[in-house]
Amino acid sequence: MEKRILGKEGLEVSAIGLGCMGMTTGSGQRDDKADMIKVIRAAVERGVTFFDTAEFYGKKANEELVGEALAPFKGKVVIATKFGFDLDNEIADNPMGLNSRPEHIRKVAEASLKRLRVDAIDLFYQHRYDRNVPIEDVAGTVRDLIAEGKVRYFGLSEVGVELLRRANAVQPIAALQNEYSLWWREPEEAIIPALEELGIGLVCYSPLGKGFLTGTIDAGTRFDKSDFRATVPRMAPEALAANLSFVNVLKEAAARKGATPAQIALAWVLSRKPWIVPIPGTTKPSRLEENIGAAGLELDAEDLRLIDEAVARLQVVGHRYSEASQRMVNR
Repeated sequence: MEKRILGKEGLEVSAIGLGCMGMTTGSGQRDDKADMIKVIRAAVERGVTFFDTAEFYGKKANEELVGEALAPFKGKVVIATKFGFDLDNEIADNPMGLNSRPEHIRKVAEASLKRLRVDAIDLFYQHRYDRNVPIEDVAGTVRDLIAEGKVRYFGLSEVGVELLRRANAVQPIAALQNEYSLWWREPEEAIIPALEELGIGLVCYSPLGKGFLTGTIDAGTRFDKSDFRATVPRMAPEALAANLSFVNVLKEAAARKGATPAQIALAWVLSRKPWIVPIPGTTKPSRLEENIGAAGLELDAEDLRLIDEAVARLQVVGHRYSEASQRMVNR
């Protein structure tokens, strides 16, 4: 698979990564651990070298799963994980559980190293900005962990341009992880230009619109209450029918290219910049194969023009997060 470079310091990853969150949380089901290990290892065999996890996912279980699955490939893959939540203690002045205090970052790093079974964390993101801790202190702490050999690269997630610049001035950032897809293009306004200026890569979570852009969700789809998508306004019953127009654009492009809507959606993201890397998540071998197939799908100028012109006429119905979750990604 094609490789891409994140950041000026040269972090090399596969053009498409694998988001592992749904293997332990958020999908409305609990898949068999052995099956998930098979999916992760199948991804490695197919050329994927970039895997995304976090201590927050599955309350540390996701890191343990990823660590076990990738143990045979030590030194051959890049594992990204995240700090920023206090899973053991609720802070009185921070009921959402955010904690990026330097001593807590260090504690999380030591625990993540053990769960991931690695000598150094390849890419260490701040999961969500903590307003109680200056971003310079966060960047400085990760800088020190890099100097100590416990972390290799620094990343941020869902922050605005000002915070990005302030953190990058202390410790060069390899990647910013943000939601970005044909269904959520807000990063194009200010984030992507800033990343290009600063030489920072963009890692896209939910590049398939939380599954919506695959074409497998229709107006009659209803999500179980244990599925986080049940709280997403744009996935509400009254919004789904209106938003299917986006999927129709992808289906038309897929028919022209002999591909699937999901592959078109991923190929579109890959076409935006050579330093953008999507990390679609899946628990199914067939979907893994489908997603990886997008890496070899080239959209030419005419393909992109037709897609962009069609989407420009559409309006997304519903916010991308519930009100509570939106507060955590408010830049």
